[in-house]
Amino acid sequence: MENAVNFAEFADIAIPTPTGNFVPFCQTGDLVYLAGQTCSRNDKMLYCGQVGVDLSVADAQKAARVCMQNLLAALYRAVDGDFSRVQQCVKVNGYVNSLAPFADGPTVINGASDLVVALMGERGRHARTAVGVSALPGNAAVEVEAIFRVSAPHGTWDGQAPVIEA
Repeated sequence: MENAVNFAEFADIAIPTPTGNFVPFCQTGDLVYLAGQTCSRNDKMLYCGQVGVDLSVADAQKAARVCMQNLLAALYRAVDGDFSRVQQCVKVNGYVNSLAPFADGPTVINGASDLVVALMGERGRHARTAVGVSALPGNAAVEVEAIFRVSAPHGTWDGQAPVIEA
């Protein structure tokens, strides 16, 4: 990963405790699906309420960044601390606690997207959905989920038979 050194900060972030019957991440093949993360830290919600009513778009972008930091902390655990295995951010879905006619959801979710692109460059560019919702868990202002493509752990069998030279 071109900026792997920057990922060190996510090792110390505690993954928020799931509030339901799910896990923070699940891998199938070379894709890691990261469960939605809110803008909490140490199980305390940092940004609460509806965007455009209780907090500004600028604060909501900060909330989206916190969500992505939490996702990257979960990804750190999914790749056993080896961010060189992270190949691409494939998809980001963002949910913004807001009321109609609020239309700046995509601007809010840029807080998450911008962090990934800053860390990964072109491999951080991803498909994305940004929608407004009437409520989120814990009255969070923002929730974000993501899918990343990863390589197999280094030194593991890749399923190919070894080539033996005669």
